[in-house]
Amino acid sequence: MKKIVWSMMTIGAMFFATQNIQAQEEEIEMETEMEIEDVQDEFTSVEVAALPQAVQDAIITDYNDAIVSEAWVKTTDEAMVYKIKLDIKGETKKVYIDQDGNWLEDED
Repeated sequence: MKKIVWSMMTIGAMFFATQNIQAQEEEIEMETEMEIEDVQDEFTSVEVAALPQAVQDAIITDYNDAIVSEAWVKTTDEAMVYKIKLDIKGETKKVYIDQDGNWLEDED
């Protein structure tokens, strides 16, 4: 009888421990998703065709084989910064450029 009680207590403890771990993992995932959304909120989506000519020229000059798949813009006090998602021979790369066509360091 003692073994049955101890077995039931052990099973109960394991059940509650796994539920606690699962809840903590879900909380961490939610926090991570919120952080990603906060970073992305700084940039707003923009049509690729609406990119300034200087930005388009810089992409053609420096990334000739690249295809622009997505673009975002962020307005700062000094200038407009564009985040461009490029597809270069099957590889994805995100680059940053200002409205004058000057490449910037990664902001992520």
